[in-house]
Amino acid sequence: MTEDPQDQLVPADVIPPGTLPPLRYRDLPEPVSVRKMVGPSIILAGLALGSGEFVLWPYITVQSQFIFFWACVLGVTIQYFLNMEIARWTLATGETAVTGFCRISRIWACVFLLLNIIPWIPPAWAKGAGQMLGWLLWGESFDPTGNVSTWISIGGLFACGILLTAGPVVYETVERLQLLLVSFVVIMVIAIALMVVRTDAVIAQAEGMMSFGVPEITDDLDAVVLLGAIAFAGVGGTMNLGQSNYIKDKGYGMGQYIGRITSPVTGHEEAAAGVGYHFPPSEGNSRRWRLWWSRASTEHFISFYLTCLISLVLLTLISYSLFYDANGQTNESMPEVGKGMGFVWQEAVALGKMEGIGPFIRVAFLLMGCAILLTTEIGVLDGVSRISGDIAKINWLRDSDRWSESKLYYLFLWGIIFVGAGILLMQMFGQDVTAFKLFKFTAAMNGGVMFIYSGLLLYMNSRMLPAEVRTPMWRRGILVASTLFFGFFSLWAVSSVVSEMLGVK
Repeated sequence: MTEDPQDQLVPADVIPPGTLPPLRYRDLPEPVSVRKMVGPSIILAGLALGSGEFVLWPYITVQSQFIFFWACVLGVTIQYFLNMEIARWTLATGETAVTGFCRISRIWACVFLLLNIIPWIPPAWAKGAGQMLGWLLWGESFDPTGNVSTWISIGGLFACGILLTAGPVVYETVERLQLLLVSFVVIMVIAIALMVVRTDAVIAQAEGMMSFGVPEITDDLDAVVLLGAIAFAGVGGTMNLGQSNYIKDKGYGMGQYIGRITSPVTGHEEAAAGVGYHFPPSEGNSRRWRLWWSRASTEHFISFYLTCLISLVLLTLISYSLFYDANGQTNESMPEVGKGMGFVWQEAVALGKMEGIGPFIRVAFLLMGCAILLTTEIGVLDGVSRISGDIAKINWLRDSDRWSESKLYYLFLWGIIFVGAGILLMQMFGQDVTAFKLFKFTAAMNGGVMFIYSGLLLYMNSRMLPAEVRTPMWRRGILVASTLFFGFFSLWAVSSVVSEMLGVK
């Protein structure tokens, strides 16, 4: 009689435990429909909308037309495959990808805790949303560097924290907010594009995608901006790793056995497993695995990849149509392109001046900008707190009854909010804290982070998982390409910054 493997330890020759306790066996739950799986990818799409799609890529388009748009399409395509490799570990084990990295070596716990917090601490999206709201209320006279802007931004930051604290189950709160805001934004982008985009702009974009060129480096468009835009042609940095946490809380695959993060104010604590589970080999588990993988891939392609790609295409077409004429020359009716977030205001003004549209569209565009940036700030605060809490709990507080993952989540959440508010207050003391500079800082750092974990995913999913669920060869090739892609642009950005510091042309 065969011994039932349920809750037995997974042998080291199946999944090596590394520096953490071994996983346990449990059967893979029955898959749910693609419709019921919608959620985690929408959250990532909401994060993606915030800076790369609304700010950085339209800005690059205004500065250099579509010469670099091929990198945008390539970047978001690579991120689709990266996200699915992040999801692979969680579907198969219920653990996050970062927990898998920590099984390789404990050092990755410290490394990813720092890489998860430092690039995302600057509240760039709350600052940007504050500027959008200020332009809505006061128009061109609004000073984005003034004290009023600072207090609006801090208010938005705290509002995001309150929203994340109010819902009983944090994941459900984030999913509902992102689904609502992303739906509003996509509808608005399509509506504006239908009114603004010209045929010549579409042709120019198609030609640009085939050019494989690189823009001329200038003071307004440096290598750091380009690296940041590539990282944010999608989500960027450790926020991609948050896909693990979201599908775990949604209950994908083996994640159904892991507890969720709940509010200490309105929710009830859920027991969370210290480490994950894997399914024993059987015909039923193999069938369920294939269905989970197929449906997760379909959901992510529709909810994340298509949403990001359509938004990137349309938002860059809108900016091109506004700032360039049908001959590809700078539109003489437009003022000189503003630096940083100034060009977003000029986009809004240009929309309001277009014949047959009227000032209403300017208001709608700025409202859309507020929604996009606040959506991203909520997602960033949630993602950073979620990933940091998971790292701390699994690696250092696994046996602590006092410090649950939920309590750690809120400790990180409000700690980041107060530090972010302090960064915003620095502007009142003469420091240059503009939204665009904050975007550049966080985006460029996250490009380097993606270089690191592309290589780790390649090793983990091709060496540490059983043959049935490990990464196939053709996807390994994509992970190699991702490592080289982000590695090249990271080194280019670093060398550019060092050269600038040394005064080398």
